[in-house]
Amino acid sequence: MHYHDGMAHSHDFDDPAHEHELASEFERIHGLRYIEGRETFELNSVGIDIGSSTSHLMFSRLVLERVSETLSSRFEVVERTVTYASPILLTPYVDGTTIDVHALGQFIDESYAAAGVERDGVDAGAVIATGEAAKKENAEAIVALFAEQAGKFVCATAGPNLEAMMAAYGSGAVALSAATGKTVLNVDVGGGTTKLGLVQNGKVTETFAINVGARLVAVDEGGRVTRIEDAARIVAQHLGIPFAMGQRLSAETRRALAEQLADCVAEAVARKGFSHLAEHLLLTEPLRYTGPLDAITCSGGVGEYIMGAETRGFGDLGPQLGAAIRSRLDALGVEIAPSVARIRATAIGAAQYTLQVSGTTIYITDPSLLPLHNLQVIAPHLPHVLTVDGVADALRTALRRGDVDGGDQPIAIAIHWDREPAYRSMRALADGIVAGLEAHGRASGPIVLAFDGDVGGMVGSILAREARPGSAVISVDELRLSDFDYIDIGAEIKHVRAVPVIIKSLIFRPEQPHTHEADHEALHRAGRRHGAYLKRRPARGRCGAVETARGQRRRALRPYVPDSGCRYRARTR
Repeated sequence: MHYHDGMAHSHDFDDPAHEHELASEFERIHGLRYIEGRETFELNSVGIDIGSSTSHLMFSRLVLERVSETLSSRFEVVERTVTYASPILLTPYVDGTTIDVHALGQFIDESYAAAGVERDGVDAGAVIATGEAAKKENAEAIVALFAEQAGKFVCATAGPNLEAMMAAYGSGAVALSAATGKTVLNVDVGGGTTKLGLVQNGKVTETFAINVGARLVAVDEGGRVTRIEDAARIVAQHLGIPFAMGQRLSAETRRALAEQLADCVAEAVARKGFSHLAEHLLLTEPLRYTGPLDAITCSGGVGEYIMGAETRGFGDLGPQLGAAIRSRLDALGVEIAPSVARIRATAIGAAQYTLQVSGTTIYITDPSLLPLHNLQVIAPHLPHVLTVDGVADALRTALRRGDVDGGDQPIAIAIHWDREPAYRSMRALADGIVAGLEAHGRASGPIVLAFDGDVGGMVGSILAREARPGSAVISVDELRLSDFDYIDIGAEIKHVRAVPVIIKSLIFRPEQPHTHEADHEALHRAGRRHGAYLKRRPARGRCGAVETARGQRRRALRPYVPDSGCRYRARTR
């Protein structure tokens, strides 16, 4: 028994014609090669990670299997096989901030050829851009490389909060916390930034980022400076070190810069306040949690040095910074847990495609709103007792965590519902959603809700008729979604009052047997320049049709003025 606008209805789901229609709709929405009557099917998937420092590709073969025989059946990935991992390329630039898209495209073509995969042989994929690659001009040019495959790819740009969350999953910190109940802090140190992800009970509860990375300074084979980022200039000024392009950078100077940068990371991990210097390097608000940590995991390119997996130098501060950070982490007396992946920590291997079908208690104000494609899923952690302010705060936190800005980036709000369908609770939820969206600058556009419980129709009706009358609302239920998902929602199947939903999740996997030495040698064989194995982190967005929004709270680096006061300032909130 289900309810539409408060009216009870009953449906029979065991109709083969309905199953055929769902399969056809699945195929129509995304062009996947679904073979009717089979319990499983396979997909070729590619993940492409394009960051400020490095870029690489991973190809996977996915096997999906139907997990039930009802109308609400879904497909889940039951097997993942990495078929090819490209070398790690130092992202090519034509100037200080503009990526050489031609050279990048050539590298991508060569990787496809080496993998033995044609462009039209890829069923699904994720293109991830971070840092400089995520800036508007670069992002548009990168998306253009995949324009013909726009329907198959999720194209995403990452802000620092989302990078931190992705790294926490990819490193294994989330899995460790979920399995043990431990509070785990993942420390992800890349080329330009360091991201922290605080994980409690298997959930990323807070994120943080600071402008500390190995490639803030880069030198050529002769030891002369070829790259200086603003953050490096700030640290050099603090140390009183002369700094200019073309000058020879001594081992002592590299070590001094690395030690100072490591101090800033240590302050962030300790969570007791920041020095005047570190405050100038912050990209986000500090972590609010001040309690004990049970374990620390490390990821990113510098994570290789921190964990002792890499010793070679690649023309930057990687070895020195890794050693300096490790010494400070060891001094904390907190367990340094092994990471399942470091430089390849994020889920760039593939995009996982599954089909779910909504329950029949849906509410759609206008059928012409559908279909919708590539909606980023935002999953707020609702308070135990639903209040308008509590729901609004949880939604704002989730939007920040996903680096969603106040623009028109399409989102779906995933709601976990395990309580009675009391009107008071549903009304508080609806009012809180409206308040949270408006406070975040999202006062227009359709509101898309996806419940795992059987209340989509009722909450949608309350939202459209009472909480925000006249709003465009799409409210569906009986779906299992989470952060890192993107969804496509197909047109309503009229006679069953349900909609097909394709879920595109980023797959996290342990590191495959693919050594750094192999990457290093492959770059030489390809005749390519290479740098440190540094990794930046993924994010969200769309490919082709709609421009992506970075949505990151990035503080501008201010001119550094040495602080004559105390070393540690009061915590900022």
